[in-house]
Amino acid sequence: METPKIFESEYHFCEILWDHEPVSSGELVRLCSEKLQWKKSTTYTVIRRLSQRGVLKSENAVVTSLVSKEEVQSKESAEVVERTFSGSLPGFIAAFVRKKSLTPDEADEIQKIIDSYKN
Repeated sequence: METPKIFESEYHFCEILWDHEPVSSGELVRLCSEKLQWKKSTTYTVIRRLSQRGVLKSENAVVTSLVSKEEVQSKESAEVVERTFSGSLPGFIAAFVRKKSLTPDEADEIQKIIDSYKN
C-alpha cells in the first residue's frame, strides 16, 4: 500500500498522535486544543479525513495510526528530491550542506548509513 499524502497541518496532528497512541478521541481533542489551538470540530474533521485516507483508524473512540512517522518522512523526502532535484539524492545532499554545515557526529552518522547500504 502506498503511503497517503499528509499535509503540513495534518502532519502536526499526526506527531501528536504518534507520541500518544493509542489515544482516546477526547484526549486527542484536548491535546490538539493545547498544542495546535484547534477547536473540537477541527480535530474531529481531521480524524475523519485521515481515517478516510487510510492514515489512521478510530474505533470505539480510540485513535491509532496506520502509517508510521518514518513512512511519512520517507515519502515526503523522496517527493522533495524528485520534484526539486530531478531525483538526484547527491544533488539534494550537496544543496543541503551548502546551507547547513554538518557536525562531525552528523557526518559520521550519514557515513554509517551510506556504508550500511553498500554492504
